[in-house]
Amino acid sequence: MSELKKKLQEDLKIAMKEKDTFKRDTVRFLMSAIKQVEVDSRKELSDEDIIKIIQKSVKQREESARQYKDAGREDLYEKEIKEAQILKSYLPKQLSDEELEAELKKIIEEVGATSLKDMGKIMGVATKKLASVADGKRINQTAKKLLG
Repeated sequence: MSELKKKLQEDLKIAMKEKDTFKRDTVRFLMSAIKQVEVDSRKELSDEDIIKIIQKSVKQREESARQYKDAGREDLYEKEIKEAQILKSYLPKQLSDEELEAELKKIIEEVGATSLKDMGKIMGVATKKLASVADGKRINQTAKKLLG
């Protein structure tokens, strides 16, 4: 069993003991999403696979929160933001802007990119290397800034 999955199960037990229903429900939802993918693909997921599921869930929560905010539903907005924060706690530490820039400079040199026309090459390598520590949107924006 992956380390991340063990941590989720342990945190679920703790949340149940502490009667933290919000965290319990959030972790339980995540565990069921992981279980569903495992059943569908008929394999045990690695930490990297689980991180992708968590990132997708965080994105969904943030998008929902934005829509609730626009609709004036503060109660639902707060709930989505709180869930996203709990889910983010299971993701690896994200790179700072400076660290991301440094990594992208290495990748740009590595692929020999000189202009925005080379974005495809950069993004291909960068998303593989940095997927768990930086959002694709941030990678793209930073790469454009460095090339432009």
